[in-house]
Amino acid sequence: MIEVLEVKQKKDFIKFIKFPFELYKDNKYWVPPIISEELETFNKDINPSLIEADAKYFLAYKNKKLVGRVAVILNWKEIKEDNDKKIRFGWFDFIDDKTVSEALLNKVKEVALQERLEYIEGPMGFNNLDKVGVMTEGFEQEGSMVTWYNHPYYIDHYNNFGLEVSKEYIESKFYFSNVDPTGFTKISSLIERRYGLKTVHVNTKKELMVYIDQMFDLFNLTYSKLESYTTISDDQREYYKKKFISFVDPKLIKFIVDKDGKLISFSIVLPSFAKALKKANGKLFPFGFLHFLKAKKKYNKIVFYLIGVDPEYQNKGVTAIIFNEYYKIFKDSKASEFYRTPELASNEAIQKIWKNFDPKICVRRQTMKYNL
Repeated sequence: MIEVLEVKQKKDFIKFIKFPFELYKDNKYWVPPIISEELETFNKDINPSLIEADAKYFLAYKNKKLVGRVAVILNWKEIKEDNDKKIRFGWFDFIDDKTVSEALLNKVKEVALQERLEYIEGPMGFNNLDKVGVMTEGFEQEGSMVTWYNHPYYIDHYNNFGLEVSKEYIESKFYFSNVDPTGFTKISSLIERRYGLKTVHVNTKKELMVYIDQMFDLFNLTYSKLESYTTISDDQREYYKKKFISFVDPKLIKFIVDKDGKLISFSIVLPSFAKALKKANGKLFPFGFLHFLKAKKKYNKIVFYLIGVDPEYQNKGVTAIIFNEYYKIFKDSKASEFYRTPELASNEAIQKIWKNFDPKICVRRQTMKYNL
């Protein structure tokens, strides 16, 4: 018999967060989160995403042994303002026992029915800057700090319950040695002159912060037409500033402004922190933070986290300027492998801009839905 209990106390949140550490202890591709940051993610007094959303967390036990977990999320902005009558679920992990995954998904259904919603969908987080998707391919690809990893058997459990594919995501990688810079080096200066654009180079976090609010405004504008998009609020942007600023190397963030100084494009690139996260094994202190400091200075793997272009300038070659700037940075570095975070497979526009990089799909993901 499977017993599903709601998480109420801090000690149970610790169990919730640490369960994957046991589930993936022998898996070399899984990347652990930082435990203290996960605790903050679930703390409504810290994470402003929980101003517009409610969440319940559940642990599954079999013979008194912890065997699974799930977060059930009610994004009220999505439900009430966007009239999308769904309940989200995420942080969904379980042993290879279909009675366990079924019990947890039944709990998701139960909450959804109580709220008179129409369907469930996941795995996904509170909003669009959170992790998304169950992996269906790429299990021998090392995870990252911005994605979930899962065992291959997960998808069988989703299908067994009757969930169907809602959205598909892809992650790609390319090698610097395969990059053909001809396409963007030739036209980048032409595009700058034609539209009166200028690249802003920031070297310090203080200089970076000048453009952060404009960047979030542009992020909302750029991604608003994508499926399941929920606007990032002012409170959320303040939270993400604090959460990610320590991981950012300002020199790897690029802003492009027009002749009036208005931000029309941005790109966020981060070193891969996978190895640092593994060495830290969930703890920043007393020594975990040292691995992150090292990863920021010495890296051979790079993650293209986000690129945004004002709709007015899309399809005008603006990304050529961005790519040319990064090419100049990385051609003399030891960075050799480059990765793109999950992108909707239906987002053909973002995929076309990478044609000069010979990208190969390395991971596929899906969110799955179940109509009630």
